[in-house]
Amino acid sequence: MEHVSPGALAQSASAGIGRDIYELAARLYPICRSITGDGVRQTLDMLSDHIDLKRHEVPSGTQVLDWVVPAEWTVRAAIITGPDGQKVVDFADSNLHVVNYSQPFTGALPLGELKAHIHTLPDQPDLIPYRTSYYAPAWGFCMAHEQAAALPDGLYHVEIDAELKDGSLTYGEYLHRGQSEREFLLSAHICHPSLANDNCSGLALLALLAKSLRARKTRYSYRFLFAPGTIGAITWLSRNEDRLHLIDHGLVVSCVGDAGRPAYKRSRRADAFIDRVMAHVLGTEPGARMLDFSPYGYDERQYCSPGFDLPVGMFQRSVHGEFPEYHTSADNLDFIAPEHLEDSFRILTGVIDIVEEDWTPLNLFPKGEPQLGRRGLYAALGGNKASGATSMALLWVLNLADGKHSLLAMAERSGLPFGELAAAARLLVEHGLLAAAS
Repeated sequence: MEHVSPGALAQSASAGIGRDIYELAARLYPICRSITGDGVRQTLDMLSDHIDLKRHEVPSGTQVLDWVVPAEWTVRAAIITGPDGQKVVDFADSNLHVVNYSQPFTGALPLGELKAHIHTLPDQPDLIPYRTSYYAPAWGFCMAHEQAAALPDGLYHVEIDAELKDGSLTYGEYLHRGQSEREFLLSAHICHPSLANDNCSGLALLALLAKSLRARKTRYSYRFLFAPGTIGAITWLSRNEDRLHLIDHGLVVSCVGDAGRPAYKRSRRADAFIDRVMAHVLGTEPGARMLDFSPYGYDERQYCSPGFDLPVGMFQRSVHGEFPEYHTSADNLDFIAPEHLEDSFRILTGVIDIVEEDWTPLNLFPKGEPQLGRRGLYAALGGNKASGATSMALLWVLNLADGKHSLLAMAERSGLPFGELAAAARLLVEHGLLAAAS
């Protein structure tokens, strides 16, 4: 397999990639997922159409760090029937209508008692909220506030045909093997039901990013993890403690399909290589945000817990909890778009390019400036614009190639794009002026 130069992965895959990611997200969208159950397995089946996923089943009751793998949840139906015999709420219409992980329940209740089990959003009265009861057993429904407010008094028949029993927690992994065992971890939570941005977008993007890597020979190995939020990441960590030292870089990916400007949350370390790469890549993105680490959010807080302190940050567009569609029925397929998914794909491939192409060069003629014209380097620049190199990039690389500055450090110091410096370094190597520092 031939080496692929920086940016080539993004360029070769960009045509139609946003549409492809959107179409996969649309296929994933209707599935009722939770932290356990067949919804996760169905999702992994769809992702397996694109990559060779390895599936893991961890039995209920298994101790994982300070947690225990919970019972497996199955829901078949959830319906509220009004006093007039008409259906008020039907899980078949939206899987957000039932509280995720709801206990089973069948009975007849007056409206006053029923309302204690109905969740709404008074500030967003036309939307259905997403609610869970993973670790606090309860039963309940979610519905639009305006609909709930209009319910007449009377006796309502309630049925939640659900089951919680011993089973297993399921997660999937795909490993793109590189020349080294050192790993780049990319993780997306697989537990949310019909929420397009959070996180059908992340699942679909990572699956097709993994698929695109098959055409590339890489230095690093890339591990893609699709696991339920919190308990899934904790389970994976507990089962892989002996391999965690191999992780050099990591990203949690979610909410990557909407129109918000890109945002990156730093790792707990704050200055890990991935933090620097993301700062460089997003530095040219208008309106992009760099956020400091906090121990609240998605699975980055598990990977960055003090006992592990892995170099893992989080990449999003609109930040979770900060957009009005978050955890509501408005996070639907109209909220995400192919062009935003393609932009997120482009950003992540740019990150991979830097991770793959960064190295520390040494100027072989460090005393004074080497004569570039005699070696035809200025002519090479003029005749090969596709190389991406510029005269300033050549001069910066030569000046900073003291065996202490990597190409990323040069990009940070000079303010030039990493790609220009990488192209200049390749040109200098070809002309015998540069070598890898020992």
